Order: sequence, then structure tokens, then C-alpha cells
Amino acid sequence: MSIHSVLSVSPLDGRYASRVEPLVAEVSEYGLIRYRVMVEIKWLIKLASEQHFKEIPSFGEEAKAFLISLYENFSPEDAMAVKEIEKSTNHDVKAVEYWIKNQVKDHPELAASSEFTHFTCTSEDINNLSYGLMFKNTIDDVVLPQLQEVIASMRDMAHQFASIPMLSRTHGQPATPTTLGKEIANVIYRLERQVKQLKNTEYLGKINGAVGNYNAHVVVYPEFDWPAFAEDFITQDLGLTFTPYSTQIECHDYIAEFSHTMTRINTILIDWARDVWNYISHNFFKQRTIAGEVGSSTMPHKVNPIDFENAEGNFGIANALFIHFAEKLPISRMQRDLSDSTVLRSVGSAFGYTLIGFSSLLKGHGKLEVSAETLMADLNANVEVLGEAVQTVMRRDGIANPYEKLKDFTRGKRINIEQMREFIDTLELAPEVKAQLKALEPATYVGLAEKLAKAI
Repeated sequence: MSIHSVLSVSPLDGRYASRVEPLVAEVSEYGLIRYRVMVEIKWLIKLASEQHFKEIPSFGEEAKAFLISLYENFSPEDAMAVKEIEKSTNHDVKAVEYWIKNQVKDHPELAASSEFTHFTCTSEDINNLSYGLMFKNTIDDVVLPQLQEVIASMRDMAHQFASIPMLSRTHGQPATPTTLGKEIANVIYRLERQVKQLKNTEYLGKINGAVGNYNAHVVVYPEFDWPAFAEDFITQDLGLTFTPYSTQIECHDYIAEFSHTMTRINTILIDWARDVWNYISHNFFKQRTIAGEVGSSTMPHKVNPIDFENAEGNFGIANALFIHFAEKLPISRMQRDLSDSTVLRSVGSAFGYTLIGFSSLLKGHGKLEVSAETLMADLNANVEVLGEAVQTVMRRDGIANPYEKLKDFTRGKRINIEQMREFIDTLELAPEVKAQLKALEPATYVGLAEKLAKAI
């Protein structure tokens, strides 16, 4: 830990810096500048490769390799050099253009074409594509792998605990038994649906000029098919999805879409974190102690569920940001206003707080131990939940008012297994049916829970 970590305004760069380190190359200022350099250079190479543009000399393999090396080897020091230029330009994208020109000024073949850097582009042509690449790589290479790690840890628990019976709580009251593994499987299924949606995200891009009409493009090369050229560049050279209609900015609807998906993922995990917190408070789960760790500053016996509380809090911060992105970014006055620019700079924070939530859950999962004795005692103390099974069999076998009879017998009461069996003996049921019902216990009344948990 450096002195910088205790001087940081944001915990992402201080207390939690190590947890968000995988994001640094993608969503930092350095990452954004690197993507801008990449888009500018790829566009220049694309222009030079088109024979229709006779005024733009084509590049040899050595020249292209030199240009590609500028973004492949782009360093934090290079980003600082761009920021130094920005002090004069007071324009971040123009500073990138000037930096590229400075890099090629001593390369004879490239120096002759340097004025075609940023050719026909408005700054938003570069920005929207840079952010598109940033979001795509961040989600595919950082967020999804870490989310899959969380799901994998939950899947291991679902299978391991598939047969461990547990009393349900609906409305906070004792209810039909389940298994611990099945309750974890429920969460996994929900998450996997959202993973599919996140994987299907389209990352849209445009490179059509100041207001989306290819105005300057048509003036310099009026006979050229600019939309087709732009589409090929965006889909083939960058791997994004082409959007044919825009104002000065790409409309950001896709950012709202993946922000909503991220919000659902985080909300599901908040739900999970709160349930585990409750299971710990009921002593269904115990937590392994760690040598030297303090649970409470005054109560030495405590092992607090801090990892699940930490996850809940950080997912909440992330969702506040993602919700704001989804509501704000698709709105831009007339053909463009600048309010999206400052908001987009905080997208990395939303991913950062999400990653902290993931790591907190993984740490918490690693501490959990099942208290089978507590779970069994809870089941045995609530025999009345078998009333559901008894009244359903009575209904099947034609006994009048089965629900009402069980309601009178069980509602608001605590009964033991012998009382339940005595009640069953009073019913007009076949002997073999009575035997089946009397054999039931809360711990065995779990339906297909074990099978469902193992199948996830």
C-alpha cells in the first residue's frame, strides 16, 4: 500500500485498488486515450487502403506496422504526453491527433499522410468507437469472467448442499421445506439468464461526421459509398455493430441496455447477499474464523458477515451509477450536447464497484460452513409444515374440507410429530395412505429439491 492509497478521494483508487486492478488498462484515462489512438490509426490505415482516395498515399507493410505499434505499445507515459498536449489544445481528441502526428513526423512515408489523421471525423466519431471498444472488452474480458467465477462457486455449493434439508421462510414464517442447494440453484438460474443477455449485447458505433450525414465526406469524395465504407470499418476493423442513423453522437441506447442488465445482475446478487446474511443470523451457516481478524471492536465473540454486507453496499453504489447511465445517456439536446461526456467518464466506477461486490461474495463464500444441526432443529420444531402434504392427499382422496380441517389443527400452533401422526390416524384414509403420510418428516418433505439442485 502506497501513500497514494490513503490520499485517494475514491476508494476505487485507494482501499479497493487491488480489487479493481484488472479494469485499469480498460476504463482508466490511459485506457480511453489508448482506444482513441487505436481508432484514429485504424481509420487512417483504412483510408490509405482505399484506392478511390487517390490523394491519400497507400502504406507499405513497414509503415503500417509502425502505426500499429503506436497503439499496441501505447504506455501510460504516452498517455501523459497526450495530456500535456491537451493543456494547449483544451480538447482531448485533438490532443490525440497531434500526438500521432508527432510520432510520424520523422517517418517519411507516414509524414506525407499525417494530415489525413482524423480525416472527415468529428471528435465523437472517435469517442463513440473508443467507448464501444472499451465497454466490449471490459465486459467480455473482465466482468463476465469474474461473474462466472462467482456463479461457479455458487454451483459448487448448490451441488454440495443439494441434499441438505432446510425450512423455508415465506413472509418470514415457517413454510414448506426445501434444500439449501436448491435455494442456491434458484440464484444461479437467474444469473445465467442475465449472463446470456450480457453476452448478446450489441456495441454500436458510428463514423458519419458532425451531425451524422457524411456532410464533409460527400464534399471531398462525392461519388464514394461512405455508409458502406463506414459499416465495413466498424464491423470488420473494430468488431462493433454499425449504426446507420445518428446525430453527432451515437445515441447510447446500447449503453442503457447493458447498464440495465448489469443492474439486474447486481440486484440478484444483493438478494443473494441478504439471504446469506439472514441464514448466518439464523446460524444455518457458520463462518470460518481467520487468525488475527477482529469481528467487533468491543465484542470479541463476534464473527460478522462483513463480506456479504460489503457486497451489498458496493452493488448498491454500482447500480446507482448504472441506473443514471441508462436514464441520462440516451438523452441529448438537439443534435448534441456535452452532458454525456462527463457522465461517460464514470462508467468505469460502476464496473469497479461491481467487481468489489464480486470479490466480496467470493471471499464470503469461502468462509461458509453449513450448520446441519441447526437446520435439522429448525425443521423438527416446525412439524406443522407437513399440513400442506396431508391436506393435499385428503383433497385427492375426497375428504371434505381438507384445508379447513388442517387449518383448525395447525394454524398458529406448534405441534410435534406424534400429534401430527395421531391426527392422520383420525382421517378416513386407506391404511397404506396413512402409513405414507405418517412416514413423512419435515426433513424428508423436500419434493424434487435435491434433484433440481444437482441439475443446475
